[in-house]
Amino acid sequence: FFLYVRLVNRLAAGTMSAIRKKIVKDDGAALSEFEKEVAQALFDLEATNNELKAELKDLYINGAQEIDVSGGRTAVVIHVPFRKLKAFNKIQQRLVRELEKKFSGKDVVLVATRRINPVPSSGFARARPRSRTLTAVHAALLEDLVYPTEIVGKRQRYRLDGSRLLKVYLDPKDRNTTEYKLDTFAGVYKKLTGKEVVFEFPVQESA
Repeated sequence: FFLYVRLVNRLAAGTMSAIRKKIVKDDGAALSEFEKEVAQALFDLEATNNELKAELKDLYINGAQEIDVSGGRTAVVIHVPFRKLKAFNKIQQRLVRELEKKFSGKDVVLVATRRINPVPSSGFARARPRSRTLTAVHAALLEDLVYPTEIVGKRQRYRLDGSRLLKVYLDPKDRNTTEYKLDTFAGVYKKLTGKEVVFEFPVQESA
């Protein structure tokens, strides 16, 4: 009996170690219970999904969170390492589809972990890569949220009270597969940046 218990504990410890490898937080912080759930889901897919097994083997995430968006929907935001983003993009549609099955009723989005460098206090602006500016990081976040749909235009609107609203126009060819997530994209962007945005499809004029 004791041998059995020790064997079970050893197997459980091995499984937890494997799951832990699916999420690596940059700051070494403790995982939330939800992050453990997402890591478990990725581990399960790698173990059981033949379509994703090979690609997921070397992939891991940096974190995950749930965000309440309009319409009573909940988004699952998964933060992935920037250097792994292209590898995730290759399987993103299949991966998101499988994760949305596991987190039933929730919209899953993947975004890269990017660092924003502060504005230099002296005349060394060239030392800060443009990709690390606030503007560049927020623009890249927009592209992450809607991937693989392309952004075809942007327009900044100014309200009477002085506040700004960014309108982002998406490729109309993806309307059928993307339209139901527009509020989710906007809600996640607002939560992560504090900025308001509206995602729309351009009005196509009839011939």
